[in-house]
Amino acid sequence: MTFDLLMAATDAAAGAPTRLNPVKLFLDADIVVQVVMVGLILASVWTWTIIVSFLLRMGSIARRCNSYEKEFWDAENFDAFQRERRRAEVPIGKVAGAGLAEYKRNAAGAGVDPEGARQRVGLAMNSAVGEEADKLSDRLNFLATVGSVAPFVGLFGTVWGIMNSFFQIGQQQNSSLAVVAPGISEALFATAIGLFAAIPAVIAYNRFSHRVNGFEARLQRFADKLHAALTLQLEQR
Repeated sequence: MTFDLLMAATDAAAGAPTRLNPVKLFLDADIVVQVVMVGLILASVWTWTIIVSFLLRMGSIARRCNSYEKEFWDAENFDAFQRERRRAEVPIGKVAGAGLAEYKRNAAGAGVDPEGARQRVGLAMNSAVGEEADKLSDRLNFLATVGSVAPFVGLFGTVWGIMNSFFQIGQQQNSSLAVVAPGISEALFATAIGLFAAIPAVIAYNRFSHRVNGFEARLQRFADKLHAALTLQLEQR
């Protein structure tokens, strides 16, 4: 009997794969673990979609804002430049548009209060700066969610898989490594996928948040500079 068990173990070892096969691990996993894996893979795909789209979007916005800002300060008339260029879709252009629109509303009235007008122009541009920053960071919350939740979702799949392995031990009345190891490997694979989804999400969220904060600071500096120029014009009226 002992010799038969030894030969069976030897045959099993001889036919065992020499490396991990992710596809086989997925196909052999319990249905619950498979659902967890699929969910994490979809989250990872969406994470990378956000990462790539954000990089392309920020690159395009930065180039257009650089061009707009340079031409804006070179213009002799800010309002005429804003109308002619029609660049309201550029974040820095929207900030300028908000300030210029508020300036014209105050300058058109009789008995302009310079201090009140100055505050209203500043508030209009600050509101535009905050709105543009919110638009840029809109989908970054998903990265934060994946980064914080994905490891725990993968851990849930691992715990479920290990529980299933122990159940198989009870069913087969056999606690050998050959019975336990496949189920544990499949279970741990869920945690690996969770980390695969979470690590890029955390790194991207931190880097992109820093980049959005830097861009918001740039918009605020532009708003402050324009605010000073418009305030000077109000005081000279």
